[in-house]
Amino acid sequence: MFGGSKLEKSIDRRVLKFIFREIRDMGSREIKSPEDLLETPASLEEDGRSRKKLGMFFIESDNRRTAFGRGYTGGTTPVDIHGKPIADLSKTGGWIAALFIFGNEMAERMAYFGLSVNMVAFMFYVMHRPFSSSSNAVNNFLGISQVSSVFGGFLADAYLGRYWTIAIFTTIYLAGLIGITLSASMKIFVPNQDQCDQLSLLLGSCEPAKPWQMLYLYVVLYLTAFGAAGIRPCVSSFGADQFDERSKDYKILLDRFFNFFYLCVTIGAIVAFTLVVYIQIERGWGAAFGSLAIAMGVSNMLFFAGTPLYRHRLPGGSPLTRVAQVLVAAFKKQHVPFTRSELVGLYELPGRHSAIKGSGKIPHTDDFRCLDKAALQLKEDGGNPSPWRLCTVTQVEEVKILIKLIPIPACTIMLNVILTEFITLSIQQAYTLNTHIGKLKLPVTCMPVFPGLSIFLILCLYYSVFVPVSRRITGHPHGASQLQRVGIGLFISILSVAWGGVFERFRRGYAIKHGYEFSFLTPMPDLSAYWLLIQYCLIGIAEVFSIVGLLEFLYEEAPDAMKSIGSAYAATAGGLGCFAASIINSIVKSVTRNPENKQQSWLSQNINNAKFDYFYWLLTVLSIINFCFFLYSAHRYKYRTEQTFEAWETKQNILAEDS
Repeated sequence: MFGGSKLEKSIDRRVLKFIFREIRDMGSREIKSPEDLLETPASLEEDGRSRKKLGMFFIESDNRRTAFGRGYTGGTTPVDIHGKPIADLSKTGGWIAALFIFGNEMAERMAYFGLSVNMVAFMFYVMHRPFSSSSNAVNNFLGISQVSSVFGGFLADAYLGRYWTIAIFTTIYLAGLIGITLSASMKIFVPNQDQCDQLSLLLGSCEPAKPWQMLYLYVVLYLTAFGAAGIRPCVSSFGADQFDERSKDYKILLDRFFNFFYLCVTIGAIVAFTLVVYIQIERGWGAAFGSLAIAMGVSNMLFFAGTPLYRHRLPGGSPLTRVAQVLVAAFKKQHVPFTRSELVGLYELPGRHSAIKGSGKIPHTDDFRCLDKAALQLKEDGGNPSPWRLCTVTQVEEVKILIKLIPIPACTIMLNVILTEFITLSIQQAYTLNTHIGKLKLPVTCMPVFPGLSIFLILCLYYSVFVPVSRRITGHPHGASQLQRVGIGLFISILSVAWGGVFERFRRGYAIKHGYEFSFLTPMPDLSAYWLLIQYCLIGIAEVFSIVGLLEFLYEEAPDAMKSIGSAYAATAGGLGCFAASIINSIVKSVTRNPENKQQSWLSQNINNAKFDYFYWLLTVLSIINFCFFLYSAHRYKYRTEQTFEAWETKQNILAEDS
């Protein structure tokens, strides 16, 4: 249902002998250059047959077969930090190198979640900003930190490489955290706190922050967001680079790596929602934000300490330039038919090596045929054509892959909308509920720890429980394909937000019935906050399946020289989810508020008079529509391995017809 399962079954039954025969017979064969073609498409009568004939010459990649079943997703030989090939791979990479990288990601996510949950309260209680504007400011921070990941991925793939991108941006991140710590520690950066009690906060009569104080806070906050832009798209890809793609266990290692990677993300979130909150309560805001800066500084030192162990990939030049060249070249030849007499063939460099540094050759596919015009070589192109007029097949296929990947991460935007809304709205719900566990009172800002705990539990049980059970159902060796896992997560997210609407309707009715209609910061002693655990745990499970499956999917399917940009797709979807949450909030507030009738919006600050349940059900409807679109997109998607097999099959059919 989610793509790929048909391929896997066919490989298990009939493709095995065929592929091994191909690999055995391949020897030192190379992709044929246009000069090697025995006949041109002009001599062929049917356009469809001419396209197949052209395509068959670009089926074989350079002689770098990877672990069986993975097709052509590997890259080039790993190099050291100086760009020289590593003589002995056994002394570098592997799980030891990955551990140093895990530490950096754990600290980054600890800071990210620590800011996301504490900054709303800091702006409300210290900077005296309304809840709504504080939530939107934090949503914008979360969105910028993720959407700007495309910029970080571009720098890594084009010029700096993943290691130096992480090194530079993690330093920027640390500088931003230090700035936030100073903002919370020095009285000059905050408004006067005298005579500002809870009643004054409710009435909005506390002295507001001065414009320059808010400007400083926004500058250091968005500096931190900019630092995350270079870390998030590179860390997962750089960690995956540490494993040898020629190993027979590569697929298993990669699968486990992304699960452990997200486990580190979860641990960072749990620490942010518990220890950092505890420090804030006991030691104040400055100590809380300072602990995030210290953790980031320590992780930076550990990351640099692991430098001798890392395996690197050479940057392949500007991917945006290559994409632009394909679009321009295809536009220039948009009216050139595939059967034109002056046509030489589809252009590709002769030999085993690609024209793109850090990438192997990619076999030709029939998707987006209009882009193939960029690789049509005419006699008038000459012997040294401009890349803005003629591109290689590999370059064209890179663009095709980037386009084909877009719908899948786009479908996770709605999941990220729900995650963003839960971070802010559920905290407002928790303020009205009893957060005691026996005699222990859990701080409201600790409530988001429960999705993290559910994620931690699911990841720990994933290989011992989920994989064996689902393997019996699906027949998939890993329990479920990458797209199936994304789909499972999206479906569970629908259940989560639907339950949120059901419980909120009950909570609001209970508050009105028991006289708490105007006391939205007073907890109701007889209604436990732990009813929120159901939606928290469901969204945590959804996050495990969707985000981990998406990260693995993007890394394997992205072009060799664009792995960081592929990973940035996931972060961009997260950022767009944050922005979409802010936009949806603004629209809902505008549409549902009627000042003339004194009707408050669904998202008014007094949650007991608001209609959060209607809002949750609106998100449920949008999530169902999004899930249907995902099913359609996933059904149409073909894994690169599947397309490679179809190309092999096409070649054999053509050779059989010719003989």
